[in-house]
Amino acid sequence: MNKTPAFSPKRIHAMTIGFFIVAVCFIIYKYSEDRKKEAFVIYKIKERKGPLSNTVEWKNVRNNANFLTESIKKNPTDVKLKVSISSLFIQEGRITGDYAYYDKAAMKYVDDALAIDSSNFDALALKSLLYLSQHHFAEGIAFADKAKTINPYSAFVYGVLVDGNVEMGNYEKAVETSDKMVSIRPDLRSYSRIAYLREIHGDYAGAIDAMKLAVEAGAPGDETTEWCRVQLGQLYENTGDLRDAEMQYILSIEERPGYPPALAGLSRMAIVKKDYAKALNYLQQGDSSSLSEQFKDQMIDLYTLMGNKKEADRLSKIMIAEMTSLAKMGDNDQSVGHYADRELAMAYLKIIDYDNAIKHALIEYNRRPLNIDVNETVAWVYYNMGEFQKALPYLKTALRTNSKNPGLLCKAALIYSKTGSSDSARNIFNSVLSKNPVIQSQLEKASRAALSKL
Repeated sequence: MNKTPAFSPKRIHAMTIGFFIVAVCFIIYKYSEDRKKEAFVIYKIKERKGPLSNTVEWKNVRNNANFLTESIKKNPTDVKLKVSISSLFIQEGRITGDYAYYDKAAMKYVDDALAIDSSNFDALALKSLLYLSQHHFAEGIAFADKAKTINPYSAFVYGVLVDGNVEMGNYEKAVETSDKMVSIRPDLRSYSRIAYLREIHGDYAGAIDAMKLAVEAGAPGDETTEWCRVQLGQLYENTGDLRDAEMQYILSIEERPGYPPALAGLSRMAIVKKDYAKALNYLQQGDSSSLSEQFKDQMIDLYTLMGNKKEADRLSKIMIAEMTSLAKMGDNDQSVGHYADRELAMAYLKIIDYDNAIKHALIEYNRRPLNIDVNETVAWVYYNMGEFQKALPYLKTALRTNSKNPGLLCKAALIYSKTGSSDSARNIFNSVLSKNPVIQSQLEKASRAALSKL
């Protein structure tokens, strides 16, 4: 008499389905429980550090945040209050660089608002902005499009769509959207986006003009105004106008003492003058008051330039650990998940870990294969790996907007010099280096060495 095996294929199949259903139910239950717990969490504003904590602005922001927090406790279903505190937290994250905390806090209140009113325009627009902050660009565009159907005349939501389309590499769409934005509201936000679009299409003169308009449209000392002033300084850096670049950073520090992005700019100016001690001091000041990885990244390059490879490697590993940790947090909590694969690729490249560098570069490329910065990253990793032919198609995409960014062009010339296009390499090197723009020191050194051999 035949007996059915204890673990026949049919039984194994049935057990597998059963386990899958149980797992799905558990995930749904856990998500539901987590959302219930999150609903009762009250996020408060955190104390600022450094010079940013000694301003009248900070006192006003803190008082407003505390007022909103107490008001929400008394009126937990007030959508306007939740939108207001979310907006405040988004701005505070931008100022302090503490995106892990403030993105999570802002997303909690945005989700609370949408749970009460799923078609609330302000909440949808802020959620799209938060997704962009976390580098979830496709999701950000989707929420911005939804918000636009509710209010098709909001310059703010068109600004989010400009940013999202730029990051996804949809440059024609970004230009079209920026035109719509500026027609609705010609102000700091629209001018600054026009400036960036002109920059990535190779029009530096036009970009500088637009960024000047952005600065003039803002209130001196306001964070968004000083951010634009720093961007203007970087445009001057890229065109070799170091006097005007440094002037913008000095003005920014005068208008907003201790402003971290301006300190980063002054550090680059000090490096040009080979005053490495002053450059390091500026970066340490910025790092003490902002959690932005920009300062560690620049310090890594500076330590390398100074010959302190041990400290450069130590900081690189800290950066990698911090970015990896933040990305992993998103596996369990989407409100804090931050894609950082492009940044991780460059960080791994600095410690000559090519396997991880190309892995993360390609992960980012698969998310947004049309973005010129992502393609530049992949091409540059392949160049450093000695895979020069593999770099070429990515380089072609990186150059498709006719960008005149000196760093990109130097990388292009280096790749061309290794792939049989010596004339193109020589012409690009001569064109870029003759203008003396500010370029990352190791890249400039490699470019001048390559030019001397052509």
